[in-house]
Amino acid sequence: MQLRQPESRGASRQLQTIVQLARDASIELNVQDLKDLDASRAFLSHGKRVYISHLPKQRWDDTWVACQKVHAAGFDPIPHIPVRLIESEAALDRMLEHTVSAQVKELLLISGDYPNPAGPYSTVADVLRAGKLHQHGLKRVSFAGHPEGHPTVPLEEIRRSELEKAALAEQVGIETTFVTQFFFEAAPFLRWASDLRVQEIERARLVAGISGPAGVATLLKFARRCGVGPSIRALVARPSAFAKLIGEHGPEEVVRDLASAYAADASTFSGLHFFCFGGYLRTCEWLNKVAAGRILLSEHGFAVE
Repeated sequence: MQLRQPESRGASRQLQTIVQLARDASIELNVQDLKDLDASRAFLSHGKRVYISHLPKQRWDDTWVACQKVHAAGFDPIPHIPVRLIESEAALDRMLEHTVSAQVKELLLISGDYPNPAGPYSTVADVLRAGKLHQHGLKRVSFAGHPEGHPTVPLEEIRRSELEKAALAEQVGIETTFVTQFFFEAAPFLRWASDLRVQEIERARLVAGISGPAGVATLLKFARRCGVGPSIRALVARPSAFAKLIGEHGPEEVVRDLASAYAADASTFSGLHFFCFGGYLRTCEWLNKVAAGRILLSEHGFAVE
């Protein structure tokens, strides 16, 4: 049963925007979540963009099997490809052949947090320059975005790389999406998106990466590992250290803030992406309820039925 709708016109528009963003959102799983893939079909719409992460020591074969299963479930699989693990030009060709046979239409290319490349590809730009994606018929590519920087890469290098990747992809006519690292406040992402638009990154989709509902301790662990910046303060804004450790954190407040910005100017960014951190099915259910409008706006965020 749908919760009571807000009475004011502004609140009603905000609720509608939240519902739209939830319906269009992408989601991420890892190979350990495949056990819940069939159950998630009850919560996710057909054709949903499902990103498949690359865990440490994961084999390429594990990635292709996951892609095949995601496609068979009726979703659009988008695997993470750490380019520093690609050993040669021939290995890149084989990987892309496997990609096509696994019904993959898009890749998320990342450099990967490895000190030394296994082959000739140290950066994503190296792969783009090779021209292989277009040769193998891929017309869409995703890149990582870092609104709050990276724990080991200088900020100026990240910003230069973002512009370079967007330009290289556009040169060969490949549709580009930047999916950001997760954050807990909207402001850093909105500044980053606005800056890219000012620098004429107009065609690329800019997607806000945020965490699904999860325990605060879990989110702190991943946030520190991934270099989440000042927005982490929103995660720890709780009354006591004990509450910080045992509490839960949902994305309702940051989603509402992003929805407000999107309603004001839909050209600033393109949508939402949800990281699950071991709670894939839980996040799917949460998304399903929000997409169905089973929410009630509160002072800052919203409540989910």
